[in-house]
Amino acid sequence: MGATGPDGRREGRFERRYAVAAGSLRARMVRRIESGGGLTDPAWRAAFAEVPRHLFVLDDQDTGYGGEPGPGGEYDEEYGGGYGEEHDEEYGEGSAYGEGPVHGRGPVAASHRRAMSRLTGAYADRPIATRVVGGELVSSSSQPSLMALMCEALDVHGGERVLEIGAGTGYNAALLAHRLGPDTVTTIDLEPEITAAARAHLDAYGTEAARSVVVVTGDGALGHPPRAPYDRVIATCELPFVPPAWLEQCTPGGLLLLPLATGLVALTVHGPRQAEGRFLSTPAYFVPLRGGSGAPDGAAEHGLAAEVFGQSAFGGITRPDRTRYGLTVDGPRQWLWRDSPEGPLTWPLTTT
Repeated sequence: MGATGPDGRREGRFERRYAVAAGSLRARMVRRIESGGGLTDPAWRAAFAEVPRHLFVLDDQDTGYGGEPGPGGEYDEEYGGGYGEEHDEEYGEGSAYGEGPVHGRGPVAASHRRAMSRLTGAYADRPIATRVVGGELVSSSSQPSLMALMCEALDVHGGERVLEIGAGTGYNAALLAHRLGPDTVTTIDLEPEITAAARAHLDAYGTEAARSVVVVTGDGALGHPPRAPYDRVIATCELPFVPPAWLEQCTPGGLLLLPLATGLVALTVHGPRQAEGRFLSTPAYFVPLRGGSGAPDGAAEHGLAAEVFGQSAFGGITRPDRTRYGLTVDGPRQWLWRDSPEGPLTWPLTTT
């Protein structure tokens, strides 16, 4: 049993309120994604409703249970704003949480307010930066509505084996595992610190499916042959080309969902070196792929590919109709096209 003194009772009450608040905010996040046209599949809706995003995107200090400030002291915009009156109104503070706002003075009360503020930010529909090295963003948790769109675009029915490129916090892997079941998800990242955190988050969540996720430290461009073949490959990092290893490790008829050209392209795999598909309508921005030792011969540099996509292919249009564009992989050749793979408007991703 916990402490029975005044401080122990206060901490116990706060922990209960924190858990109620997390559930309320998570439910509201799901409703907002639904209102925007997402999460039409009940199974994906259940995954987003049940997997606790805050366990993956907030570190131990962010909970505020210990009475100490989190990183940087006061709550910052990275986590989605403060916990003032505007959040009381927006998120239904009061009856939705079971009790009123956090009041009181002193370090414990201030810490509790910061914890609630961070919790609110964890369920806002915005990305959260989770790892910065040398001033460069190397890992983040994507905007929940975009994650929902990508999950549904995978067109899964249950039991498919998925390779995720970019482990991040482990939250997306947890969503995938919730939807697909135990022993279906492999996630890979280049940095040991990222994979260690993802593994810790999945274990802390603790469901059978989450604990079964295989977390690999390695170059994502090379895939992970020991767990192949995969029915789906999903990347959560910006790409300059399609790594051949992903096609080789995906079953014929399988699907690759990849961020490319500030958009998302869904490729159907037709063979070890053949795939084709179109872009989804939504724009999407991700941290660039790191490693990349699996580049095909003659692959364009990332900067050149970005220039082709941003200026030539989309013509500098503010809101291009991305669904008119597609990508074809045929052996060593990869090219972007508009309207038709064999039409006059094509842009090579490889030079051979």
